[in-house]
Amino acid sequence: MTDTHASAKAPAAPAPERSKAELHADIEKTRADLRSTLDAIEFKLNVPKQTRHAVHRLKSSVNRFREANPVGFAVGVAGAVVTLGAVAVLGFRFASKK
Repeated sequence: MTDTHASAKAPAAPAPERSKAELHADIEKTRADLRSTLDAIEFKLNVPKQTRHAVHRLKSSVNRFREANPVGFAVGVAGAVVTLGAVAVLGFRFASKK
């Protein structure tokens, strides 16, 4: 009885010879990749930095909208002021009835 599934692997080809400069370039690339990965992990885990980044993005978006559409921005601000005023008045009324 013969084993038809026997592994008959060909011998592995020898690794190509590389110069010291190529090895050093690979090491530096690996270090840069690792540094980038660690920076990304640190950014994801750093909640205060995430918050500052989100606030900066929001401010940039609001400024772009204000520059592109000043009338729409003014209407939005006025609507927000009216809404906050109405919530405050209704809140005070509700609190005073108790």
